[in-house]
Amino acid sequence: MKIDGRTLSHDTLETIRLMAVRRVEEGEKPGDVIKSYGFCRTVIYRWLRKSREEGKEALQSRKAPGPEPQLTVKQKEKVRIWINGKDPRQHGFDFGLWTRKTVAHLIEKKFGLRLGLTTVGRLLAELGITPQKPLRRAYERDPEAIAHWLKVEYPKLRRRAKARGADIFFLDEAGIRSDSPLGRTWAPRGQTPVVQTSGQRQAVNAISAVNAGGGFWYRTFTGSLNASRFLGFLKDFLRARRHPVFLVLDRHPSHRAKIVSQFIDEMKGRIELHFLPGYAPDLNPDEFVWNHLRAEGVTKKPLQKNESLRERVEADLARIKSLPRLVRSFFQAPTVAYAMD
Repeated sequence: MKIDGRTLSHDTLETIRLMAVRRVEEGEKPGDVIKSYGFCRTVIYRWLRKSREEGKEALQSRKAPGPEPQLTVKQKEKVRIWINGKDPRQHGFDFGLWTRKTVAHLIEKKFGLRLGLTTVGRLLAELGITPQKPLRRAYERDPEAIAHWLKVEYPKLRRRAKARGADIFFLDEAGIRSDSPLGRTWAPRGQTPVVQTSGQRQAVNAISAVNAGGGFWYRTFTGSLNASRFLGFLKDFLRARRHPVFLVLDRHPSHRAKIVSQFIDEMKGRIELHFLPGYAPDLNPDEFVWNHLRAEGVTKKPLQKNESLRERVEADLARIKSLPRLVRSFFQAPTVAYAMD
């Protein structure tokens, strides 16, 4: 019975070709050799001719070239430039997130070529462009003020801290809820998984401060943050400090309240407050505490029945405090870009 070579894998066909040619070279008759494999008699003579004229490499399997690319190299580079660091609104669309469909529309608009979504996906992968969750940036954000903080104010603050033997801490607050959206899990297509969790809605607030050396301080509380409460936190924070502290924080009203300023003056240099530029939470490494807490906390491990959210959050914060290396990593995130000794 004859064998149709198209039913065999490329690797199997390559092995048969090489073995058949070698057997003929060792003295067997071509007809007998090809008959033992169940192939058509004439095919072996084509293999022998290729081997003789082009060498054994001509018998090896080769990847099919595939269809001719619809975009030139220059056009592909233009697609990269359109997407890199920009959003669709800058090209006349009315939304700010890139999709394969949006890219396909832009290519058709610019080049007059219609590409399928699968083709566009392969193109983006070829250009090193991957789907990612974007960071939010406020319109009110001032790039010049941020650059001045990073290049002038913060280096100056570090020099002063070193001269005075002071510690620089970054402080921030956040709220955590028990009904935060859950993280992703795996399940069969079309069958949405169900995760059992507490139906009781709980909320807790937390305040923390981080240091590039791995130092970490935190407290949890309920209710809103006001000047009196923040003042109490500052006093609590200072109790365990043996060195002066330069505390970097955002411009929340409670941070700039009159009673807080009076307390800072009374400390006579034991603590200083330094404010980040407005609308720039990414400059505060303490933000990554909350990112970590949300990613590894109730979003991944939902509360069990009758479990206290506050106790869970305090346990998670205590774990962070026990891992100085983790705390130091918050200062190494690309969006922070602080130079540390």
